[in-house]
Order: sequence, then C-alpha cells, then structure tokens
Amino acid sequence: MKTYVEVFVNADGEKASVITERLLEMGLTSAIGEHDFVYRWKDDVVLAEVLRFVDQVQSKLKGTGAILKFRTI
Repeated sequence: MKTYVEVFVNADGEKASVITERLLEMGLTSAIGEHDFVYRWKDDVVLAEVLRFVDQVQSKLKGTGAILKFRTI
C-alpha cells in the first residue's frame, strides 16, 4: 500500500525546501506528477496505522503553515 501526500505551502509559512526535508526525514519519497510525496508501506495497513502516520506528519510540520492532503491506496 502507499500513502500519497500533497502539500500546499503558505507564502507566510516555512520554505518548501524545509518542509520537503522534514518529510524526507520521515521516510517519504518525493514524487513528480499528481502527488508531491509518497510513503510506501511494507505490508497492508489498517486505518489506525494510517491515522498514526498522518498524526506524525502533522506533528512534524506543525507551525509551518503547510496544508496537507493524504490519500492511501
């Protein structure tokens, strides 16, 4: 399974390069195309695991002004 993340940056917030660095530190990889980042799960996941992951991403980017969109397939 994969979780795709789209990031919308705020002109008054943190630089896109800083946001990218933080996400890469969490194990996401950058992607070009429809989605900005992707997290590849080792196995199938349940909703609780995805929610924990989303919570971690939110905590990591708190205060940056970034708006996030997640999609897990």
